[in-house]
Amino acid sequence: MSAIAPSPHLLEVKLLDARFGSLWPLPDYATGASAALDLRAALDAPLDLAPGAAALVPSGLAIHLRDPGLCALVLPRSGLGHKHGIVLGNGTGLIDADYQGPLLISAWNRGSAAFRIEPGDRIAQLLLLPIVRASLQVVDTFEDSARGSGGFGHTGLR
Repeated sequence: MSAIAPSPHLLEVKLLDARFGSLWPLPDYATGASAALDLRAALDAPLDLAPGAAALVPSGLAIHLRDPGLCALVLPRSGLGHKHGIVLGNGTGLIDADYQGPLLISAWNRGSAAFRIEPGDRIAQLLLLPIVRASLQVVDTFEDSARGSGGFGHTGLR
């Protein structure tokens, strides 16, 4: 299996924390086929996140996508979510192409035990995605589909 070729897209990054490039590496893809860049907790001291608590954790970075055909999503790390209950307080963070401010990670402990986030810990990930923008067309009815208006549980419980 071969690695995915490098992208022609450039992501402008401002380093807001001097520890990047010396103490911590720049965000990178963990493997040749990784979809997202790891984001670190740019904390000055450890943060103990109590069960049910949330905190805005600085990433130490600001980005500018520039391309209106792209967006970025801040996503939880699956291992932290599954093993420790550390997910994002807002579910998913959406970064628009014209945003240039600092990336903050809304960390939420949905687990039953306190969790310590150390400075430099990989706490989330950043995924770039293409954008499809729609024009709205108001209609009175829809053309029939196989599913129709069937909602939650419509296709069965399993």
